[in-house]
Amino acid sequence: MHRCGWILLFVALSCLGCPLRASDGDGDGDGDGDADPVYQSCVEQCEKTGCVGERCFQHCKFSCDGKPIDGPWYLQEPLYQKWKQWDCRSDCRYYCMLSREEEREKLGHRPVKYHGKWPLQRVYGFQEPVSVAFSTLNLAMQFHGWLSFFILVYYKLPLRPNKRTYYEYTGLWHFYGILAMNYWFWSVVFHSRDVELIEKLDYSSAVALVGFGLILSIIRAFNVRNEAARVMVSAPLIAFVTTHILYLNFYKLDYGLNMKVCMGMGLAQLLIWAIWAGVSSHPSRRKLWVFVVGRSLAMVLTIYDFPPHWRFVDAHVLWNVANIPLTYLCWSLVRDDAEFRTTTVLKKMK
Repeated sequence: MHRCGWILLFVALSCLGCPLRASDGDGDGDGDGDADPVYQSCVEQCEKTGCVGERCFQHCKFSCDGKPIDGPWYLQEPLYQKWKQWDCRSDCRYYCMLSREEEREKLGHRPVKYHGKWPLQRVYGFQEPVSVAFSTLNLAMQFHGWLSFFILVYYKLPLRPNKRTYYEYTGLWHFYGILAMNYWFWSVVFHSRDVELIEKLDYSSAVALVGFGLILSIIRAFNVRNEAARVMVSAPLIAFVTTHILYLNFYKLDYGLNMKVCMGMGLAQLLIWAIWAGVSSHPSRRKLWVFVVGRSLAMVLTIYDFPPHWRFVDAHVLWNVANIPLTYLCWSLVRDDAEFRTTTVLKKMK
């Protein structure tokens, strides 16, 4: 089991040497779809006429600042449409993208990305409906995992006389659960409709989660229980993660750099968990091996991007799907660790 795990982990790590395909388009020399002159002409014409083919949009009669070009104020877009950002430009880009992709498909070309995203089909206004569904399931799984951990440590396991738990990492896992639920919440919103503010919140919450996951892996694997030592371990990483989030939000939303930062921190914590599973005598180390290998293989999906099938399922959707059982396994490991450490502490006290 250990040898197989190391081999699979090595395969996943070796993928870092390969170029990312997140922005390569279709690989046939066509480049990004938003650079296509036919697509650009379609969008430009749509913003002038308000129509793509036979489909026309009433809100294209409004300027970019929301003021009506012709007609009284009460003809302005409803608030729910403004919140969803269903403005003229968004609809023009979306339907021009669909039109252009239909033409390319007839010519035998593979899909390309438009403005950094694959051409996915909307459903009831949701930009990426399948990702929304599975992100919601991941949010539910995180809440279920955190709640089951909370019930275990406070109601099923013995408590100290001051009502605090014997498990030394309770507070850290509570904070991890909050960050994880925060990330999946913004993931649901982001996949519903992509706007700049939501995009920044999604990326920032992801960086915060991965960064804290690295801190947690170091503290648990090296059994850091002294508060001063925990601060010494955490401070540099917190400073790095905070600086990166500020860079993304206030300087440049650099997708490539963000991918490298998240992949680096993610792989670092996987290496720590893998080494700890190999050298420790923890009763749940086999579960930990399964988690490490599963997470490593799931990370491959973030590297080897591929065009969507049926305009609904792409690599990110599969990554969301893979995270559902991995989330359950993660919290199962946390509960096992809480029971193991509580039992160990009580035995030492006796």
